[in-house]
Amino acid sequence: MANSSENPAKKNESATEKLSLMEVARRARAQLAELTGMEPDSVSSFTETDDGWSLEVQVLELRRIPDTTSLLASYEVTLDSQGEMTGYHRIRRYVRSRADS
Repeated sequence: MANSSENPAKKNESATEKLSLMEVARRARAQLAELTGMEPDSVSSFTETDDGWSLEVQVLELRRIPDTTSLLASYEVTLDSQGEMTGYHRIRRYVRSRADS
């Protein structure tokens, strides 16, 4: 039997380390940008789930002049416990100057 210098318990521990809130948000934004080709503007909500995380990400879909007329969208993004995207969908589209009622 080969003798390994790496401790299997330590390797398993690092594989299951919990990601920080900021790292989860960064991963969600980066993966959404890569898939949609649009740059995320902000993360407006974040929830830890049994399987990972669910985030609501605001995306600038269409830049207009003046900026208050630009079109934005909210996307629900789900990630697994390792921070890999498992799904996303657009929740709503809105003009930047429109307030929620």
